Amino acid sequence: MEKVFVFDHPLIQHKISLLRDKNTSTKEFRELVSEISMLMGYEVTRSMPLKEVEIETPVAVAKTKVISGKKLGIVPILRAGLGMVDGMLNLVPMAKVGHIGLYRDPETLEPVEYYCKLPVDAAEREIVVLDPMLATGGSASAAIQFIKDRGVTSIKLMCLIAAKVGIARINRDHPDVEIYCAAVDEQLNDHGYIVPGLGDAGDRLFGTK
Repeated sequence: MEKVFVFDHPLIQHKISLLRDKNTSTKEFRELVSEISMLMGYEVTRSMPLKEVEIETPVAVAKTKVISGKKLGIVPILRAGLGMVDGMLNLVPMAKVGHIGLYRDPETLEPVEYYCKLPVDAAEREIVVLDPMLATGGSASAAIQFIKDRGVTSIKLMCLIAAKVGIARINRDHPDVEIYCAAVDEQLNDHGYIVPGLGDAGDRLFGTK
């Protein structure tokens, strides 16, 4: 059974449509990625546990709830995942941020880790991996494995657009990892781009071609 949550909220669907538009400027694209990430963050954090506490209001003592248990960590996959960080931090400003960078070996075609810096207490946190596009799933799967290798056991993957083949790859390699995305596209082209997708998310975020 697929472990994927696809957002159908009207605001998210509207903003994804603007994100796909080739005429959307770099500034607008960056803002949209941040806004969508923050909106998605509400659902991604839904399972965070609560505990009851007593708070003294100006009127009386109230029994209310605060987040307990595992704290949140967010880990963008470089470089495009960086565009999703601010949206999540707007929602959960106390979250700690790690970074992971991968490249594909031109001979073996296998993902190689070139950078990984996680919060020192990452193993005690719920980690949300950020990557705008889930295409073949190879890089995201490798990133999740590199993070697991460092003792992290609670991981979620948050994407903007996912291809069906990428979802299948993560479900196969990491059946314990939930995938959150705003849209699912049918296929990839010969260059590995999601179709219809939105092009290269990193280039559109940072104005590079």
